[in-house]
Amino acid sequence: MNLRSWICLPRVLKHAALSCALVLLSMTLQAQSTATWPNKPIRWIVPYAAGGFADVRARRIGQDLAQVLGQSVVIENKPGAGGVLGTDLVAKSAPDGYTIGMGNLAALAVNVSLMKKLPYDPVRDVMPVVLIERSPLILTVGPSLTVRSVQELIALARSQPGRVSFASSGVGGAHHLSGELLRQRAGVDLVHVPYKGGAPAAADVMAGHVPMMFEMGYAALPSIKAGKIRALAVTSTQRVALLPDVPTMQEAGVPDFASYNWQGLIVPAGTPMAIVTRLNREFNTILALPEQREAIVSTASHVGGGTPEAFRDFIRGETTLWARVIRDARIQPE
Repeated sequence: MNLRSWICLPRVLKHAALSCALVLLSMTLQAQSTATWPNKPIRWIVPYAAGGFADVRARRIGQDLAQVLGQSVVIENKPGAGGVLGTDLVAKSAPDGYTIGMGNLAALAVNVSLMKKLPYDPVRDVMPVVLIERSPLILTVGPSLTVRSVQELIALARSQPGRVSFASSGVGGAHHLSGELLRQRAGVDLVHVPYKGGAPAAADVMAGHVPMMFEMGYAALPSIKAGKIRALAVTSTQRVALLPDVPTMQEAGVPDFASYNWQGLIVPAGTPMAIVTRLNREFNTILALPEQREAIVSTASHVGGGTPEAFRDFIRGETTLWARVIRDARIQPE
């Protein structure tokens, strides 16, 4: 279009033509940026403290990710508010592929029902990339209980309603929610005893002060092997390789029971799909490496993987499940 033709165009058409040109320019620049991604370091936001379970996993995977992408991957810990602060940082970051985040059960599926208001929308503001791992819990009992199976435990709880208690790391965590799920699925009256962390809760179970607890596998395994506590069942739908003789809760007679403390990769909403697809592909490759699989299995977890759509559907299912459990148990944050 020459200058004379442009001058003769009506104002409305001029605006439309200019808008189309700007859109095309934006798409061209984005395509060029995506094609050269990554050309600078990537920061990986972990919404928990350094040295914790999520941090250790991110740092191990981050080493392999840096190699395949050819750029540094910098782990940035942003703990606080049950994963909310770090997840909010991811949600509000530029959707350019240079900020990724560790998303997990609390921040993406539980807090939306447990907290009155979140600073981000788990569905609208972040994009799932891939599930990294599902970490089942282990139903353990201490020396104060003589029961040897889940059914014996349920029978005891039914014979003494409101007198059998379970410990947890705090209100609304995976330990607590698993206990509430047992209460609802088995129809038993259990008393919740929250602690400020999993370690003091587990210590009191071993000491016989509280009879039972759903504990994370990596934390419970040493005490199980030392004979300080007994494992009655695992909360996954398949058995844990390190405890082949321990049944799942469903095998133990509790129908429709599955709970995990899971984590996966997320990015800010609006991140180009080409980058999401690349990250998904690289993570699936990394998770298939023998040393990465061993690192996950050695903590009594199940290796993740799969498509972004599968991770999105998994999060939706978890959100629905725990919303119902939280509502029926009338759980309120401390």
